[in-house]
Amino acid sequence: MWLLHDYGNRKVRRMAEDTGLDFTDQIYALEAKYQQALRDLYTHLTPIQRLQIARHPNRPTVLDHILNMTEKWVELHGDRAGYDDPAMVTGIGSIEGRSYLFIGHQKGRNTKENIMRNFAMPTPHGYRKALRMMKYADHHGFPIVTFVDTPGAFADLRSEELGQGEAIAYNLRAMFGLKVPIITVVTGEGGSGGALAIGCANKLLMLENSAFYVASPEACAAILWKSSQAAPKAAEKLRITAQEHYRLRIADGIIPEPLGGAHADPFWASQQIKHAILDAMAELGRMNSEQLLHQRMLKFRYIGGFQEGIQVEPERKRNMKPSEANTPPADLESELANLKKKILEAKGPSDPVTIQVLEKLQEDLDNEMTKAFIAMGLEDKVESLKLELQRAPNPDQPLNKSLQEKADKIMQEFKQKLSQPGAYLGLKQKLYTVNMASRLIELKNKSEKIKTEVNQKIPTTVKAKIDRLKTASEKLRIGDSLDTNLVEEVEKAKKELEDVLRSANLEIVGTRKRTNVAVPPELEEEVAKVNAEIKEEMERAVTRSGLSEKIEELKAEIVKDSNSEKVIELETEIREGIAATLSVTPVKKKVESLREKLASLTKDDAESKVILENGRW
Repeated sequence: MWLLHDYGNRKVRRMAEDTGLDFTDQIYALEAKYQQALRDLYTHLTPIQRLQIARHPNRPTVLDHILNMTEKWVELHGDRAGYDDPAMVTGIGSIEGRSYLFIGHQKGRNTKENIMRNFAMPTPHGYRKALRMMKYADHHGFPIVTFVDTPGAFADLRSEELGQGEAIAYNLRAMFGLKVPIITVVTGEGGSGGALAIGCANKLLMLENSAFYVASPEACAAILWKSSQAAPKAAEKLRITAQEHYRLRIADGIIPEPLGGAHADPFWASQQIKHAILDAMAELGRMNSEQLLHQRMLKFRYIGGFQEGIQVEPERKRNMKPSEANTPPADLESELANLKKKILEAKGPSDPVTIQVLEKLQEDLDNEMTKAFIAMGLEDKVESLKLELQRAPNPDQPLNKSLQEKADKIMQEFKQKLSQPGAYLGLKQKLYTVNMASRLIELKNKSEKIKTEVNQKIPTTVKAKIDRLKTASEKLRIGDSLDTNLVEEVEKAKKELEDVLRSANLEIVGTRKRTNVAVPPELEEEVAKVNAEIKEEMERAVTRSGLSEKIEELKAEIVKDSNSEKVIELETEIREGIAATLSVTPVKKKVESLREKLASLTKDDAESKVILENGRW
């Protein structure tokens, strides 16, 4: 915009010189339009735009501000333990006759200087140099002014070996014990611990277009959304701007910048910083050492959510929702059992309970799918495909070859990332649940259809006999005996019912008699105990046989295709592995003993037999 404005002004002036006409009014109008457009643009900046201004290559550096503010300036070098880190600048300067110790991150003014300054990312020697100067100022009673402008501490292997974390942590602890006033000014961007290592101050001031964050928006977006393109969204969520920090009472003041940013008028911006420092010193200068330490402690305690005079619980409770993108499935078996119960108890395929269950499942699945696509970085591809589908002349027609290939490619990439072991477990659980629900509903619909067909083909006379069958069953259940006539009617009704079922093209596999056996309470307790032992033994069997990975693989394959050969092969392998391990266990003897006790309770073992299979009735 500035280039366009300058070009327009020069063009109008050249025309005035060539023609001899007066274009003063036009020039003033252009100036006014430019200033208004600039004002509108910089009044409503987004967080990511403010961060871009803070990173502007022409933005004044720490040394620029110091030289513009001070009457005298002497730079001090070295940490007396290694080498002088050029990314950290320290020195003594005077403002209005008073000496201050200045410390700050120094960026370069061009590529060569940026490389020399390591892009204002200090090594441990830089932080130890800053600590040495802070102790020097504390000894001589100099107020400390620190300038923050760094993407973060330098995280190379050498810095880690030299104790980067230890150097930062030591600075944090030491700054809370300094007995002189400390003022921190964020002039550009303040990245994480690299900025906080010289930022534990009594007063934190921020330039209007500066930013302070625990992680850069690009890094945050790469972690949460798996794509740095979501940096604008991350910048809003992180609340990195000076305005947000002032609202949250982290920053104690906002220093105005000239229209267009500090680089538009560096000297004016430096003078604003100077006035803000003097105002802060006027307040802090009235405090003694103990008051300074107490005020600094209270400031950071408030940021952490603690307030003096208010009792704090020993254990603070936080309702934090766990991430669902990679949450291991909860009790999947019980969830499926509840789902199966709801579907089977529903009255017909269009029962409201069934519809509600399906809608809830589909809604949860849609949410998980959306999160997964965003996490996989496929959101932009899906949106692009949607736009192309909307532009199609007839959306109802089948996809053309190009769109079909794009859709297949997206789904192939989605399935490939979904199949990774241990990834997107929450989504896999919901896919498996929806698949099982669909199969249950399909089976229920078939059974309802068969039931309707059978009821249509059963004559009224047979229905009356079926009622007699129910009456006989009820009598047997309560222990009443049946007379001879009722027994004959029951047998005759059974034969007629079999004929009706055969006429409906249903195959009769066989019939069997059931006798309800009253199980003693002590035997029920023994059954429950054996069931618990079997469950524990099965868990141990899975662990001993190393089938945990096979089970996870089976879950992943079921999500892809529950009827594939791979699923059948894995089920067989798991079943055989568990059976082989369980066959030698002492639980088998208990089960056999329990079967004998249950069998002895019946009078006719051929007709009434209680089966205990896998620890279940």
